[in-house]
Amino acid sequence: MPEPFATWFPNVANYWSTFLESLAATFQMFFIAGILVILIGGAFGVILTITKPEGITPSKPVHMIFEIITNVFRSIPFIILLIFLIPLTRLIVGTSIGVKGAIVPLVFGAVPFFTRQTESALADVDPGKIEAARSMGSSPVGIVFRVYLHEACPDLIRAITITAISMIGLTTSAGAVGAGGVGSFAINYGQNMHYQDVVNLCVIVLLIIVSLIQLIGNTLSRATVNKELFHL
Repeated sequence: MPEPFATWFPNVANYWSTFLESLAATFQMFFIAGILVILIGGAFGVILTITKPEGITPSKPVHMIFEIITNVFRSIPFIILLIFLIPLTRLIVGTSIGVKGAIVPLVFGAVPFFTRQTESALADVDPGKIEAARSMGSSPVGIVFRVYLHEACPDLIRAITITAISMIGLTTSAGAVGAGGVGSFAINYGQNMHYQDVVNLCVIVLLIIVSLIQLIGNTLSRATVNKELFHL
């Protein structure tokens, strides 16, 4: 342990192994839940886009069902959602605490947000390109992948970036109910034990993580706008 670090964060140094475990738990929750959120939320966003009245496969019943599901879970504060989903979480993963117990509520909490972000990104796709694809005989699946997702790629990357930053906050909030991670470390060893240096380091670490996510997202978004990724 470097001496300056132990001087600035003495209590973190005393619980260094616990801090590393908490950091690893945060990344584990973030990546596992994040992949599920992108897949499920992306699919929901596509379904909402193509089933609306002016969509390529309009279907009022399907659109209404996914609209209601998205609005209901988006309206519930995350802390309350954590508690509400405890029985379902136990049924799915066998526990409601720790990293495993946090995955289910994280997915339910972030999917509606990413669904709306995806829907918004796809709504900006030029309708003329969609009509051109339909006139050439492209199937709905082909239009989704070759037009919607291709043309909206920069906006989708920005949506993923915003959602990823939001999920860092959700994983921290989940620590308040025993999910583990940096949030739990800050509460148990910072707030409860009155170690301000623990809280300070957790804030610094989260700021660094969020800044890196934003930097990566901005870089990828600019690259897709400039068509650089498509020439790799």
